[in-house]
Amino acid sequence: MMNLSRLRDMVRILCMRDIAGRALRIALVVGTVLNLINQSGYWLHDDSLHIGHLLLNYVVPYCVASYSAVRTRMQDIRMVDDQG
Repeated sequence: MMNLSRLRDMVRILCMRDIAGRALRIALVVGTVLNLINQSGYWLHDDSLHIGHLLLNYVVPYCVASYSAVRTRMQDIRMVDDQG
């Protein structure tokens, strides 16, 4: 079970400008590529656009990049605490 202090640290790291900015840039690139692939019927054959899928193609990479960055930062902090 995660304690409140650890959760607070994770949220604080998640809101850091460098973490959020990097995750946003990754989401924009990956999400755009995924949308070009997944929504190709719309772009090429005039099929209907699936807004839910379009949004998820950006949200999922953002969440993955954010989670990865927070985990890495938490591990770095833990290593410094263990050394000190």
